[in-house]
Amino acid sequence: MKNELASTEAGNRTGRNIPIHVPVSSELKHFLQHFWNMVETPQTLDTADLSPKIEVAENKDAVTVSAELPGIDAKDIDLQISSDGYLTISGEKKCSTAHNEKDNYFSEIYYGMVKRTIPLPWDLDYNKADAKYNDGLLSIEIPKTQTEKAKVKKINVNKM
Repeated sequence: MKNELASTEAGNRTGRNIPIHVPVSSELKHFLQHFWNMVETPQTLDTADLSPKIEVAENKDAVTVSAELPGIDAKDIDLQISSDGYLTISGEKKCSTAHNEKDNYFSEIYYGMVKRTIPLPWDLDYNKADAKYNDGLLSIEIPKTQTEKAKVKKINVNKM
């Protein structure tokens, strides 16, 4: 037993992660899980957290894509539309102040790249696309082509 403990301690000093199985109450497990969630680092964040939240809306003349990009300057936003109808929104949130890690308790603020690609299933006039950015909300309006506008036909419903 003494040799097992010594090898476990030595293993931890060399950076190996050796699981230790100890019976733990559910309250302690919950506490430990909560603690580790608080000290999560940007390297362990789920990639879904790095994608801007979007809303796509359509009316008879255009498609509007809205994206939340809080904390990103307009000059750091990049918009691209591919010829096959994929809109890519990307940007970088930059840290404007230097942080001394000794003074931080924990931080959930992420600085870095965000990116989202959206397929647009309409026939749109990409050359006339217009984008506006205000208070962290990006709004892109892309007009429909005449062909796309003509695709919608009204179907009459008759009572039987």
